Amino acid sequence: MIYIIKFLYSFVLPPGLFILVMAGLVIWLWKRARIPAVVLLLVTLLLYVSSTNLAGDLLISSLEKQYSQPRTVQGDVIVVLGGGATQGTPDINGQGNLLGSAANRLLTAARLHEATGLPILFSGGQVFGDSGNEANIAQRQLLGLGIPAKDILIENRSLNTQQNAVYTSQILGKHQLTRPVLVTSAFHMPRAALEFQRAGMQVIAYPTDYLASEKLALYAGKLSPSAGAMSTTGTALKEYLGILALKLK
Repeated sequence: MIYIIKFLYSFVLPPGLFILVMAGLVIWLWKRARIPAVVLLLVTLLLYVSSTNLAGDLLISSLEKQYSQPRTVQGDVIVVLGGGATQGTPDINGQGNLLGSAANRLLTAARLHEATGLPILFSGGQVFGDSGNEANIAQRQLLGLGIPAKDILIENRSLNTQQNAVYTSQILGKHQLTRPVLVTSAFHMPRAALEFQRAGMQVIAYPTDYLASEKLALYAGKLSPSAGAMSTTGTALKEYLGILALKLK
C-alpha cells in the first residue's frame, strides 16, 4: 500500500503535477485542434519519461560504468574535483560547506590518503557570487579530519572542468607530480578524464559518488515522476553534451 501511495503522491508535486495538467490539456484539445494536441502529447510524454528514475538511472549508469575503481592505487598525488559549495553556512570548524557530490569526493580522497599516504590536491574555485570557494573550504575540512597541512594542495581559481585540468596541471608541474589519481563523481569521470588528457595529463581514474546502483530493478517507483529523477536525467545529458563538444573541438 505504501508504494501505491508514493506513486500517486508523485503526481501532486512538480513535475508530476505539470504532467497531469498537460495531459488534461491534451484531452481537451484532442477534438478541437488535433495537430497541437499531438505536439503537446509528445512534449508531455517526453517530460514524463525524462522525469522518471528509470530514464535517469539508465542514462547516468551508462556514464558511471565507463570507469571502474582500481583495486590498487599507484599514483603520486590524489586530485579531487569540486562540485559546488555554500557560502557562510555553519560548519564544525568554520563557515561554508561542500555540496553533496563534492563532499563525497572529498571523503573518498581522505580515505585514499589514509590508505596510501599520498598528498591531496583539491581543485575548485568560487563559481558564483553566492557560492563558497570550494578548495578553501575543502582545505579547512581536510585539516579538520586530521590530514597534515603538508599533504594538502589547493587550486582555488577554476570555474569549470576545463579550468580544473589546466590549473591543476600547472600546480602538479611545479611540484614534479606526474601520476595523478583523479577523484570525481563516476558520472563526471568520462568528461573529466578527457579534459585532463587535453591538458597533457594521463590520469588514474578513481570514480566515486555513484548515483545509480550496480544492478537496476524495475518497480512502480521507477516509473513515477520526480524532480530528483529529472535532475539526474539533466546531469547525464549535460555530461554527454560536454563529451560531444570536447570530441568536436
